[in-house]
Amino acid sequence: MNKELMEALNILEKEKEISKETLFEAIENSLLTACKNHFGKADNVTVQIDRETCDFMVYATKEIVATYDEVEDEVTQICIDDAIQLSKNAVVGDTINIEIKSKEFGRIATQNAKNVILQKIREEERSVVYNQFFEKEKDVVTGIVQRYIGRNISINLGKADAMLNEAEQVKGEEFKPTERIKVYILEVKNTPKGPRILVSRTHPELVKRLFEAEVTEIKDGTVEIMSIAREAGSRTKLAVRTNNPNVDAVGACVGMNGARVNAIVEELRGEKIDIVNWDENPGNFIQNALSPAKIVAVFADPDEKTAKVVVPDYQLSLAIGKEGQNARLAARLTGYKIDIKSETQAKDAEGFRYEDYMYDEDGDVYYEEEYEEGEYEDSEYADSEYESEDARYEEEGSEDTEYEEEQSGESAYDNSESKVEDDSCEEEKEE
Repeated sequence: MNKELMEALNILEKEKEISKETLFEAIENSLLTACKNHFGKADNVTVQIDRETCDFMVYATKEIVATYDEVEDEVTQICIDDAIQLSKNAVVGDTINIEIKSKEFGRIATQNAKNVILQKIREEERSVVYNQFFEKEKDVVTGIVQRYIGRNISINLGKADAMLNEAEQVKGEEFKPTERIKVYILEVKNTPKGPRILVSRTHPELVKRLFEAEVTEIKDGTVEIMSIAREAGSRTKLAVRTNNPNVDAVGACVGMNGARVNAIVEELRGEKIDIVNWDENPGNFIQNALSPAKIVAVFADPDEKTAKVVVPDYQLSLAIGKEGQNARLAARLTGYKIDIKSETQAKDAEGFRYEDYMYDEDGDVYYEEEYEEGEYEDSEYADSEYESEDARYEEEGSEDTEYEEEQSGESAYDNSESKVEDDSCEEEKEE
């Protein structure tokens, strides 16, 4: 029993995760290579290795000829006189197996055999690492920041290094060496130098995978993420639903006191996350997607994938968002081209009929907000805030228009000056 070889194979199997069978094949090939270097050919050489004891045998099959004069190739032929010394049953015309001692190989042949084994081990090691990370493609892994290579970042994922390109980095994020971060594996390529792994911090699937890892209900399928829209480093909108009436989809994602969503926000370095309910009714879904803005009415056209939205005058800037971000993300989330108008703009628009915005084809009311009589009678709105024409946003493409951000959704009032007459008379003081 070859104990040394057995121990070496066991260590390689544990450390490199290379199967013993692959190592046995590498040893067999290396011995064949050594024979070819030593004898010039190895077509008639056979290598046998006992998988249990690791004992190996190398032998050459030679043809038996009658005399020495008939031996044309000593590698493949042998004289009958020499064959009888090895086997008494040798007969001219038959073949005989002659054992080859590996110790007889020269230095060059031995070195070549060693290189064959090492090359096979390296190839299998790369293959194991490639297969390991190829299975994790389109998934999130934790890595350790190593160093900056120009504007790219090298990240250690354990058995392999990944590259975080500048285009896949979130603007404003800075990392220090040895810092642990989560990244999304975009692609794994097999190259002669080993697997090449590309990762991202900006991909929308990163947020989705983080929620799947953090929220148990999403992992077991109780809550389903229907769509996601993200502007990395700024804001993400997430649409969720559940088939279980006893489960609140949004509440499950938020967690107790916001614990679940806060953990994800912390991992994304403060990126804001809006979680809304998904709805089969496109009007309701668009209304949810534009939150936190209040919506007066929605008219959606599923065929054209367009929607007209009416909001209160004081909610227009909130619905559009800073530089159009809220409307842009809502368009990406729903897949609809959204046209947002204030009530004043909608009623003044040519061909506008308020009923079109309140009812769909089946006559169902999308949304109607009741206002108390006189509630906003004295409110005067700053016209400069809404001077722009209709704001149209298409999915993945809209010109960013800067709008004034309205704080907390409160309407701006201009208080008229009032004079209060004092009914009481002042007493004159005589000096």
